Amino acid sequence: MEGRKPRVAFVCVHNACRSQMAEALGKRLAGDVIDSYSAGTQRQEHINRDAVRLMRQQWGIDMEGSQYSKLLHEIPQPDVAILMGCNVACPQTFASYTENWGLEDPTGKGDEAFLATMEQIEKNILSLRERILERQVL
Repeated sequence: MEGRKPRVAFVCVHNACRSQMAEALGKRLAGDVIDSYSAGTQRQEHINRDAVRLMRQQWGIDMEGSQYSKLLHEIPQPDVAILMGCNVACPQTFASYTENWGLEDPTGKGDEAFLATMEQIEKNILSLRERILERQVL
């Protein structure tokens, strides 16, 4: 990791909603401190349409233009793995540091659920950014 920013992987099973929002917000809110990636153990055909719409509306971020569903082996080896809150078997990662954010999947729920999840991801990323800067993580 010498001479580079820590690689942070936001991980869920499908890599279609929470982890994709986290990758986009990680790039926007903490790109000066971390390199953000997202991945899963199963590939989805497309990113969740509600997540795409609301990220564009709230943040002006076009996830469809810059992101796609990826499997864990398709991203660089992470230094930090953030599990999004898999209520099933979470994917295995081999990062130096791992934490589980325990976020409920908003898929199939209304905009309020997506916005609440997005807000929690924002808070968590800002906290992670500060902890990395203060060397509390890694």
